[in-house]
Amino acid sequence: MRVFLETERIVLRPFTADDVDHLFALDNDPEVMRFINGGEPTSRETIRTRTLPRLLHDYPGFGARGYWAAEEKTSAAFLGWFEFRPLDEHNAAVVELGYRLNRAAWGKGYATEGSRALISKGFTDLGVERITANTMAVNTRSRRVMEKAGLTFLRTFTGDWPQPIEGSEHGEVEYDLTRTDWEQRR
Repeated sequence: MRVFLETERIVLRPFTADDVDHLFALDNDPEVMRFINGGEPTSRETIRTRTLPRLLHDYPGFGARGYWAAEEKTSAAFLGWFEFRPLDEHNAAVVELGYRLNRAAWGKGYATEGSRALISKGFTDLGVERITANTMAVNTRSRRVMEKAGLTFLRTFTGDWPQPIEGSEHGEVEYDLTRTDWEQRR
């Protein structure tokens, strides 16, 4: 197994075709998907033909993929995934941070730990200048992770929801962190 990043408790590795079952279980937990699609189930075919290809994509300007499978270091249990993807496929200056973890992994600090490690790697090794992250305004748990990882609230905005879900009427929020701000806080 190739390791992209390792923390005290987490290993981030590239996705493989063997991850379909993990992704199917993750995306079919209504609580996990509550702020993504209102908790609607995702078919195995959608995982295979749409989700997995997105997670396997390499970003030429980044020299890496943009999505990483997260495993618990000691047990190798699948925790979910982290997104650390350049907004411009050919330029690593601005990346989006995201995460989707199994419910069993919630409340244990994994999201913050993985986010902080990705932020550090981005600013020290990958040429990142700015990190952005978005969530629904009502997703207080995800907002707290962003804050604990060092990002600060930037704005509230209204997204284009093809099928509005509960809470979408309150809009979305964007958080960010620049390399300069990160370096000043260290």
